Amino acid sequence: MNYNELYTQSLSNSETFWKEQAHALEWFSRPTTIVSKNSNNYPVWFEDGELNICYLAIDKHIQDGFGDEIALIYDSPVTQTIKRYTFSEVKSEVAKLAGGLVSLGLTKGDTAVIYMPMIPQAAFAMLACARIGVTHSVVFGGFAPHELAIRIDDCKPKVILTASSGIEIERLIAYKPLVDEAIELANHKPQNVVILNRKLGAKIPFKKYDIDYDALVYGSEEVSCVPVASTHPLYILYTSGTTGKPKGIVRDTGGYATALKFSMQHIYGAQPGEVFWAASDVGWVVGHSYIVYGPLLNRNTTIVFEGKPIKTPDASTFWRIIAEHQVRVMFTAPTAIRAIKKEDPNGDFIKQYDLSCLKTQFLAGERCDVATLEWYNEHIPVPAIDHWWQTESGWPMIANMMGVEYLPVKPGSAGKAVTGYDIRIFGENGKELGPNEEGYVVIKLPLPPGTLMDLWNDSERFKAGYLTKFDGYYFSGDGGYKDDEGYIYITGRVDDVINVAGHRLSTAEMEEIVASHQAVAECAVVGANDDLKGQIPLAFVVTKAGIEMEHFLLEQEIVKLVREQIGAVASLRNVVIVQRLPKTRSGKILRKLIRSIADQTEFQIPSTIDDEAIIEEISNSLALYGYFKK
Repeated sequence: MNYNELYTQSLSNSETFWKEQAHALEWFSRPTTIVSKNSNNYPVWFEDGELNICYLAIDKHIQDGFGDEIALIYDSPVTQTIKRYTFSEVKSEVAKLAGGLVSLGLTKGDTAVIYMPMIPQAAFAMLACARIGVTHSVVFGGFAPHELAIRIDDCKPKVILTASSGIEIERLIAYKPLVDEAIELANHKPQNVVILNRKLGAKIPFKKYDIDYDALVYGSEEVSCVPVASTHPLYILYTSGTTGKPKGIVRDTGGYATALKFSMQHIYGAQPGEVFWAASDVGWVVGHSYIVYGPLLNRNTTIVFEGKPIKTPDASTFWRIIAEHQVRVMFTAPTAIRAIKKEDPNGDFIKQYDLSCLKTQFLAGERCDVATLEWYNEHIPVPAIDHWWQTESGWPMIANMMGVEYLPVKPGSAGKAVTGYDIRIFGENGKELGPNEEGYVVIKLPLPPGTLMDLWNDSERFKAGYLTKFDGYYFSGDGGYKDDEGYIYITGRVDDVINVAGHRLSTAEMEEIVASHQAVAECAVVGANDDLKGQIPLAFVVTKAGIEMEHFLLEQEIVKLVREQIGAVASLRNVVIVQRLPKTRSGKILRKLIRSIADQTEFQIPSTIDDEAIIEEISNSLALYGYFKK
C-alpha cells in the first residue's frame, strides 16, 4: 500500500486496522474488544487483552533465538565508557531488579519514581517496573527537590530508584542529597530509596530507607513477567501545564505497545536487528518511546547516550557514534543540529567519519527551521525528516512515513498526518479552515492507540485541557495550517502567535527569516508588550562561531530581511545578541520565559529549564543593548 491508501484505511475502518496491528504482538490474552469508550466518551483500546511490555521487549526475542544479539549500547563520552548488553544480559539484570523490587513489597498497581541520569540502569529500572506491573514515573535526573517533591506527592511512589550522580561536561551533580531533600519536602514518604553508586566521587548521605542497587540486584532471584490488562498504566510522565502544576500524562500498555511497534516499522522504517539511536533522555517522552520501549519491541539495538552534541569532547560526537555503532536511523532535536552547526559551520568534523551506514535522520522536539534542514542536507545526503508529536500522543502524529512511502520533503512542514490521526485545522468558531489558513490544530476522536489515557488523578483537568474546546476533538494547543496537498505546518503553541496592531503574526515564520541570515546560528522571536501596538516582535540571536559583526549592522540586516519577506506590519525593530537561549533539558526553547524577562513581568522559573543562570544572562543582554530603556 502507498501512504494515501494506508491512511484512508486507518480512518475509514480504524477498528479492523488497529486489530491487525495489535495481532503483530504476542498477547497473553488476545483482545476481542478492539475499541470502546470510557465515561468521558474517550477511546479505550483493547480493554480485555492481557500482555506485558517487558516480555515483548526482552523475553520474546530470547525465546525466538536472538538472546545473543546486542539490545543496548551505552556510550558515555563524559565517563569515556562504552558498554554493550545482549538481550540475555538485559533480561538477567531486569528480572533480578524486578525480583528485588518484589522483595521490597512492590506489587502490581504500585508506583515507583525513577530519578536517574542517562545510564543503562535507568532503562533497566523502567523495564523492571513494567515486568511486575508497577507503574513508573521517570523524573529527569537533577530536577530540583521542590519539583521532585511535587511529583512524589502526586503519584505516591512506594520506592524511588536513583543513582549517586549525574555528570555534566565539567561537574558532577550529586543526586542523593536532592532526593533526600525532596522526601523531606513531600507529604508522601516513599518506603525505600534504591541507589546505584556510580563510584564517581559524589556525596551519598546514608538514610535508613536506603537500599544499595547492586546488593538488591545480585541478592535477588529472577522473576517472570506479570500479565497486565491492556489498560494498565505503564507510566506517568509529567509535562508542564499552564497552571504551573505539572500534568501527569498516563500511558496505557496495550495500545502503546501496538502503536510503537507499528511506528518503528511504518514511520521510522527500522528493520529488526538494525541500530536505532534517539539522542534524547529517558526523562522525556522521546526517551520512553524511542530509547527504551519502541526499539526493543522491534528488536532494534538502542543506544543510551550520556553526553551532549558538543563539548563531549567536541562537535564530532554524533558523527563518531553513528560511524562507530553503525547507526541506521537517528532521531534528535533540531536544537542539537543547530548547536553542532554553530561549532562546526563548514561541517569539517563530518568529513572525518564514514556515515554511509545512516539511512534516515529524524528531527522533532520543536519546529525545524529551513536553514538547519538545508545545512544538514548539504553535509549529509540522507533524508532529514522533521516530524511532530507531543508527550500526550506518545508517538508521531505528523510525519513522512518512511516505512510506507517516502514523500517529497517540504521544508517547514512536518509532513502529512500519520495513519490513525484525523487532523483538522479549526478557526476560533470551531469551523474547519481551508488550505493555507492558519488556525488550531485538532484531531477528531477517537485518537489511535498509544495516546494519553488520562491525567493521573485529575480527569477533570484532562477533559478541560484537551476535550472541551471543540466537542468531539482533541485540542493539541498548537497552531498551524495545511497546504492544498495535505502537508501540515506547525507554527507553534497558540500563545506563540502574536497580535501586532490587530494583525495575527507567527513568530515561527519570523524565526525562519532571522535564521536564514548567514551570521545566525540560532534564534527565538517573541512578542513583547508594546503600549501602541499591543505586541511587537523581539528577536534574540546566537551568532555563529568565528563570525564577528557589529550589533547595529546585524540588527539592521535582520530587520530588513523581515520587512522584505513579511512586510512593515511585522514591526520587528530590535535584535538582541545572546550567548545562548534558555531551553528545557530536551532542547525546547523557552519562549514564554524570554518574553517574561523582556516584559519585566513576574514569572515562575520552569522546572524543565536546563540552566537557571541563563535568566540573568538574557537580562544583561537586554540591558546592554538598551532594550529596557526603549
